[in-house]
Amino acid sequence: MSGAATTQCTDLLEREAVLDGLREAFAAARAGRGAVVVVGGEAGAGKTAVVRSFCNEMRGAAEVLWGECDALHTPRPLGPLVDLARATGGELLELVEGGAKPYTVASALLEELTAAGPAVVVLEDVHWADEATLDALRVVGRRIESVPAMLVATYRDDELGRSHPLRAVLGELPTRVVHRLAVRRLSPAAVASLAEASDVDPEELYARTGGNPFFVTEVLAAGVADVPDTIRDAVLARIARLDERARALLDAIAIFPRQAEVWLLEAIDTPTSDELEACLLTGVVKADNGAIAFRHELARVVVEESIAPNRALTLHRKALAALADPPVGRRDLSRLAHHADAVRDGELVLTYAAPAAAEAAAVGAHREAAELYERAVRHASELPPRELADLLTRWSRECYVTDRSGEAIDALERAAACYRAVGDRLQEGATLARLGLILWCPGRGKESLVAARRAVELLEQLPSSPELARAYAALSFALGQVPDEAGAWRAACRALELAESIGDPDAIAYALVEVGWRLLGRDAPRALDALDRAAAIGDKRGLVEVVGPVYLARVNQALWAGDNERARATLDEGLAYVQREGAELHELYLLAERATFELAEGRWADAAESAAVVLGRRAVSTMPRTVALTVLARVRMRRGDPDVLPLLAEARELAEPTGELWRMAPVALAAVEETWLRGDAAAAHDATDAVIRRAVEVGAWHEVSQMQAWRKRAGVEETPHPRATAEPYGFELSGEFDSAAAAWTKLGRPYEAALALADVGTEDALRQAHELLGELGARAPAAIVARRLRALGARDIPRGPRPATRGNPAELTARELEILQLLKDGLRNAAIAARLFLSERTVENHVSSILRKLGARSRGEAVADAARLGVFDVP
Repeated sequence: MSGAATTQCTDLLEREAVLDGLREAFAAARAGRGAVVVVGGEAGAGKTAVVRSFCNEMRGAAEVLWGECDALHTPRPLGPLVDLARATGGELLELVEGGAKPYTVASALLEELTAAGPAVVVLEDVHWADEATLDALRVVGRRIESVPAMLVATYRDDELGRSHPLRAVLGELPTRVVHRLAVRRLSPAAVASLAEASDVDPEELYARTGGNPFFVTEVLAAGVADVPDTIRDAVLARIARLDERARALLDAIAIFPRQAEVWLLEAIDTPTSDELEACLLTGVVKADNGAIAFRHELARVVVEESIAPNRALTLHRKALAALADPPVGRRDLSRLAHHADAVRDGELVLTYAAPAAAEAAAVGAHREAAELYERAVRHASELPPRELADLLTRWSRECYVTDRSGEAIDALERAAACYRAVGDRLQEGATLARLGLILWCPGRGKESLVAARRAVELLEQLPSSPELARAYAALSFALGQVPDEAGAWRAACRALELAESIGDPDAIAYALVEVGWRLLGRDAPRALDALDRAAAIGDKRGLVEVVGPVYLARVNQALWAGDNERARATLDEGLAYVQREGAELHELYLLAERATFELAEGRWADAAESAAVVLGRRAVSTMPRTVALTVLARVRMRRGDPDVLPLLAEARELAEPTGELWRMAPVALAAVEETWLRGDAAAAHDATDAVIRRAVEVGAWHEVSQMQAWRKRAGVEETPHPRATAEPYGFELSGEFDSAAAAWTKLGRPYEAALALADVGTEDALRQAHELLGELGARAPAAIVARRLRALGARDIPRGPRPATRGNPAELTARELEILQLLKDGLRNAAIAARLFLSERTVENHVSSILRKLGARSRGEAVADAARLGVFDVP
């Protein structure tokens, strides 16, 4: 597991602290104060890469000598010093070839370094060094302080046992001479940065590799779900030296995905301390608080897959028996389910997996819950239809919350068939209602409406029930997407009436959500009251699928009211909630909404980043992706950046087949803006014609006003629809551009205000518009306004970005600047997350983006570069 392969892909991410340590030691050595620098890290951490990078910096400033220790059963005597001697020649080579003692060879090396002036000597992989080399290292270490040289020794700290001779050597050297540097694993943010250009899920990549650079780069290079052969070979090579008993112990450890407690290993096959020590010395596993665990999940998988099938079956059976009767504490149902699955005992899997999944769901671990239910479903073919349907329904809910809608839909369709087979019309209708909600996520809106209507028809034939109330709520949702607002309102009211008459809290919560959404555009106080009631019930009863949409509705209402501060606070609060609850689906919707909000506020770098987070997720739901694609396209087109059309094309492919206005409108608006920027009125008409006709058909007058205002700007000549009066677009359509600009400014929409000012047409207004666009970094629209100014004969038109933009040359977002300041104050991710009410994962993503934009390899370097660029000086 050499680190050499990591150099190019990792680009020495997060290695600046090690490089700084090496540079400081060299500066001292050049001044005559030599030192030994010990660089430790696990196999694959990139020790070689960082030391080679440093040595490349030193070329021309110092003589660089490199020697390597070999992983041989019988290492060659003075192996790395032989490499050095061949490079220097002269007396040192004669001594080495003549079989001189280590003391003599070390003395000759010191004389060579003294004569050569500043020098860097690298001894690589000294954990494999022979005794003679270690003796020479002792001599050099004791005398190097007066020599203008530094000796860099790299070693694998995961292979250094308590009695390893290297420990004794380092312990004997004067502490003032020895500098210890550690090459750590990559952070989740760094792994996410490396995975940006791939289809690999960064969270899964980090979970599988533990941030080991070699593992990360090999998985990315292979681009496959299986373990790459390079990793497989490296792991098996490391454990090949274990004897039969130690290898058997490693096999036992490998069948436990998270860790193997010592008591578990003793229950399987009592290990000796020597066998345990041998396993630890491979560096593949580590001891931690009474348990043994693999350092990386990929390594565990490699070992587990190499176990003979009959041997694996025996181990899992013993593990199952031990876990069923633990010496202390309660039984771990999820672990029991894992081993029951491994021994193919379907009855036991069902006994353990379903209750384990329920426990996971209760604490917000919805992804784990979905996997546990899936495991149970695989063994449920012999269950009675009703029990199978119940299991499938619970599985579908966890899949829905984690945006695995394809599996959720399949599970519900199977459940509905089971209920139909046993004649349970109540549960069949309830299942169809759930389908009515979930089918919409992947863009199957027509099927969603059919399922919701079928649910209502079926359940109306039965006595009033909570299931019927929820079916009407599902129908309201589906009708709202058509959109059929009148029908959606009637269904929502019916849902609430039924739910309250029955007194079922869950049904009341679902109904209130739909009532709240329907009221947003007509009676905000009543809408917020309904949403608040729904959230209170949903929070109390653990209904994340209720609370998530409530936050989205609240944000929408705040934006429609022009209350940007409340919208921002609600977004932050909502994202914190869904991340805490593991509701990945609702997190996607809120992130897409945040991107839209940031675009509107003129915080385009923030908007692009939020959109990129959505696009970087392996998501099934198409609405958040469509919104994110259009936001990113509009940021790019306004800045004059490339690759706009591919984004619009993908968004159009997702939206148009649905025929839904709410999906198609964002795409059409982005498209008409793009045609305006390139001056193509005919294309503007074609890009929006079908959508505007649909908006008129369903009476979506805000969308009609918005679309016609943009079409007018793009040069489409038409008479505004009489009801296209929604402000501020109505002002633009009637030619009241001063009023439009004032209204946009009041709403906190600087880009739209600038465009309205430009349409006023006077030189003063055009100059104001040009200035606003310059501050936003809107190069493409600013060029249009500049041409209009020149056509009026105006002179002294400013060029380039405004001073405020120049003060932030890295184009850091507002959030990134905030986090960078906290990095400057020395805060770590957890503290930053707590301070800003964000998740640690979000902070990690921001830090990764900061490093990338500043071209920095560490937090310290980012802060230093930002200070040098004057970022902290901008008010």
